[in-house]
Amino acid sequence: MIYIDDAGSGSLIGGVCIGFYHEEKDFFYYDLIPVEFFNDINFKEKEYQKFAVNIVKKFFQSYGVNRKEEIFVCRGYIFDKVREYLSEQGYNFKSIKIEGKLQTEVENAFSNHIISLGLPKDYLIYTRYPFHFHKLLKWVFADYENRIKLCKTGWKSWKKYGKVDINISYGILPADNNFICLKCGKKILKNSPVKILRFSTNRENTVFLHKNCP
Repeated sequence: MIYIDDAGSGSLIGGVCIGFYHEEKDFFYYDLIPVEFFNDINFKEKEYQKFAVNIVKKFFQSYGVNRKEEIFVCRGYIFDKVREYLSEQGYNFKSIKIEGKLQTEVENAFSNHIISLGLPKDYLIYTRYPFHFHKLLKWVFADYENRIKLCKTGWKSWKKYGKVDINISYGILPADNNFICLKCGKKILKNSPVKILRFSTNRENTVFLHKNCP
């Protein structure tokens, strides 16, 4: 039996991992839909769904998957065209809720992917249940020019909140607070000077950075 799942479709930053698990062989494999497939034009045209089909085709060809093998596919929208392809090609598949080993493996693969993009591991743990849009938005706004290219800018939520006005001020980090700088990822010492970003989405947001963080 072969299971197919994804991770990252709900994360503002990064692409989407497509994972495969062959139960009998206890074999895991994954590939990535790059984040550019979720920009304005590509997202509107659902190019990410077409790319998911290409990933599935490549896996099937590389590992000799035949049409008689049982295939279980996640019900998520990422796989809409995959299901069309499997049906058209006569594969033996079902859409189910994926749990267990594949779910864990593909989520770990996606976590490693966004850590490789620069998101601090501790901040990932802070945001991951689920990958919280507004918390990730804080991280993006901390270094906007460099991090916008990591975002799924075709999302309606990005269009609504991705270009809000940011108020910049300076102050001293209160002694009873414990923050990391969301630009460099290093700890901000208590009672030290900070740069403060404030912006409004569906809530008031505050981001602390080292005052002179490059």
